[in-house]
Amino acid sequence: MSVGIRPLTGDASPPVEGAYPQAVEVTEPTRWLYLSGQIPVAPDGSLAPDFKGQCEQVWDNIETQLAAAGMTLDNLVKVTTFLSDRAHALENREVRVRRLAGRQPALTVIVTRIFDESWLVEIEAVAAA
Repeated sequence: MSVGIRPLTGDASPPVEGAYPQAVEVTEPTRWLYLSGQIPVAPDGSLAPDFKGQCEQVWDNIETQLAAAGMTLDNLVKVTTFLSDRAHALENREVRVRRLAGRQPALTVIVTRIFDESWLVEIEAVAAA
């Protein structure tokens, strides 16, 4: 984890399903970055037809925005994922766990309608450095 970002789960917390903490403490941040909802569209305008491809593209887009601010996935504090269907929950978790590789930002997953019906996932995030 980046200096000043610490995942926390209180001793009396209910168990969680998945690899995430109940809270993330940020101490002494010098900068905050709020990422708008990242959509599954590639820079060339293409859209993968399947959930895994779309989810991978969203994470690529997140990393692009973090890099533009001189940050990496290590700087993530909060991730909010919007799924178009609960059926994508396990595949979403698999992609997220692999992409985060042990990093533990606070996490929320919401099943809802997404702006464009062809998008199966959208993710917004907050990072600190």
